[in-house]
Amino acid sequence: MTASSSAPVVFTRAGVLRGMKECIPLLIGVTPFGLVCGITAQGAGLSFLETFLMSASVYAGSAQLVVLANWAHPAPVVAATLATFAVNLRMALMGPVLSPWLDRLRGWRLWGSLFVMADQNWAQALGDMTAGGRDAGVLLGSGLIMWVWWIVTGGIGHAMGTVLSLPPGHPLFFAALAVFVSMLANMWRGWGDVLPWVIAGGVAVVTARLLPGTAWYIVAGALAGSMTGGLRDHFRR
Repeated sequence: MTASSSAPVVFTRAGVLRGMKECIPLLIGVTPFGLVCGITAQGAGLSFLETFLMSASVYAGSAQLVVLANWAHPAPVVAATLATFAVNLRMALMGPVLSPWLDRLRGWRLWGSLFVMADQNWAQALGDMTAGGRDAGVLLGSGLIMWVWWIVTGGIGHAMGTVLSLPPGHPLFFAALAVFVSMLANMWRGWGDVLPWVIAGGVAVVTARLLPGTAWYIVAGALAGSMTGGLRDHFRR
């Protein structure tokens, strides 16, 4: 049953468990992404423990792949930090969308939910909230199970990397892009979404050509698409 839009936002154990249950299908799409990160980490020379710690603390597949693609010895700490910051800036745009839930959370409920928030469970929580859901525990529950699975698949990928030697361009490395494309399919609301998506993609491509070897194309595309969507909604009103 859809909750009333005037109902208070709650955070319950039942919501956390429901988020975990509903997130299980998303793990299928995350699995190859995590394996790729583990294989890439092993190929870059990271130990199993280092791969485990990266997956558990960074918990950002796109950022991890960007950093690992430019990994060297000694580790490029400054460059890796800047790349991670640039890639994850999109979270600053995603978080406010869930403000009807997040603004009413405090303490470990808020910070725990933000830590485990990823693109996939963010989209799931957004769908639940848009449908009238008022239990913010869904975000934490789905994020927790994805975080654990991300660490597990990264470890499995590292083990696979010790026996496999995949060449650049192998189909498995398409997994990361495939995950994001599948998310867009679920978020499609109609032909009004075409313009923001096209603008975001176009700006990202141009930025990648102008600034090769950096991650700023992700930020530029996200900002351009968000601004276009915001202006579209403004003029519609």
